[in-house]
Amino acid sequence: MRSLPASDRRKTRATPVQFLMTTAPALWTLSATELGDRFRSGDVTPAEALSVILDRIATVNPKINAIVTLDEAGARAAAAESSARWRAGRPLGPLDGVPITIKDNLEVAGLRCTWGSPAFANHVPQVDELPVARLRAAGAVILGKTNCSEFAMVGHTDNAVFGATRNPWHLGMTAGGSSGGAVAAVAAGLAPLALGTDGGGSTRRPAAHTGLVGFKPSVGRIARAGGLPPLFLQYEVCGPIARTVSDVVLLTRALSAPHPHDPASQALNGARPFEPLPRPPGPLRILHIPTFGSAPVDPVIAAQIAQAASRFAAMGHQVTQADHWDLADDINERWMMLSQCGLAGMLRSRAIDPGQLSAIAKANAAAGAALSGSALFDLFETMASLQLRLGDCFEQHDVLLTPAAAAWPWPVDQTFPEWIAGQRVGPRGHAVFTGFANAAGLPAIALPCGRQENGLPNGLQLVGRWGEDALLLSLAAQWERDALWQARWPSL
Repeated sequence: MRSLPASDRRKTRATPVQFLMTTAPALWTLSATELGDRFRSGDVTPAEALSVILDRIATVNPKINAIVTLDEAGARAAAAESSARWRAGRPLGPLDGVPITIKDNLEVAGLRCTWGSPAFANHVPQVDELPVARLRAAGAVILGKTNCSEFAMVGHTDNAVFGATRNPWHLGMTAGGSSGGAVAAVAAGLAPLALGTDGGGSTRRPAAHTGLVGFKPSVGRIARAGGLPPLFLQYEVCGPIARTVSDVVLLTRALSAPHPHDPASQALNGARPFEPLPRPPGPLRILHIPTFGSAPVDPVIAAQIAQAASRFAAMGHQVTQADHWDLADDINERWMMLSQCGLAGMLRSRAIDPGQLSAIAKANAAAGAALSGSALFDLFETMASLQLRLGDCFEQHDVLLTPAAAAWPWPVDQTFPEWIAGQRVGPRGHAVFTGFANAAGLPAIALPCGRQENGLPNGLQLVGRWGEDALLLSLAAQWERDALWQARWPSL
């Protein structure tokens, strides 16, 4: 195991991104599904694929600072064992031998888990968190840990332990957060899969910023047990990140099973086991929501989402546009209270000196400590009201379509974009579209849908009813069929 240095913090000149097209794809460009097919045919072994990916990591990771703790020895040992299983015709499943990264707020036995904070800089867990243990049991090759924001609480990936993660499509820009390292690694070809977490959009917005598929499953779909203190309670879920919907399905299927320590997983997976659908069941009723309340949206992003709505209609779905939609306004005003209170309680229970924290983390902890019981009651009452109003909405519609983020990626040395469409916004101005799905426990997915002239990607978001993860992924796969983003690579 070795920790990788933070990326160079010198100013990077903005240069246009070039698309790298290959006719004979290198192993590092293959999806998890394609790698599994190659392992099955015997054309490639997991050990050979890993060697190529480790070379790619050595070349590219210093430029983007995505993987912050690399377990090369552990990965080589796991790949050798997987190669032997494939040769013997006894693989553990379709993920056997597939490399994957783990976000640095999920515990992997024997690897440092810093949570992006100096307060946890020396924390080395002795056991795997449940989703990691299930990946290991499925034969996946764990490469190491990816960078995240401190305590996974903000939409920009930079911390005092490892520094900032850069967007592979434009090194002067952020990859978003809090799963910024996870998306940067997949977008740059350092791994075909990443496991992140999503407590308010942390898989979806970064995926949109890097041209990937980011999935937030229903609460309970991917069971959690063990690990770091749950600052977002059960509303922060583990989420797959990949270049293709089929890879997201592969990872979701491997992790979707009940566990006695996660009652929501028992309720959902017992009643509605995850069974991917070959296609959506007939035309779906899709509600296109251009914005929430009066929140500003970049005009190019808004135009691309409108084009996506037209494309869904051309695919045969019934698409209507909301003239005004304010269901998420109240929860957007209060959502940060949950993790702020969780952070304050965690620091107090572990007697952690706030002096070790960044200014943002200190401010969030202070805000959480100052919260009254009535304020928290108001938060949970707002969440209950949101769930009821969304229930009424889903009586009329099957899927909601929104932007994944209100703004394009911003400079890597800024924590958030201060202006969107000519209006000044606060730290969550770019993130207005995602938190409501966490508060209601709903499945949501980000999909690539457009780019700026300089190559920076944009993404749409689809949100479905609780438990209808398979339906949402089926619609996402239908959207993906005519797309070309899998053939595009940043010029690094």
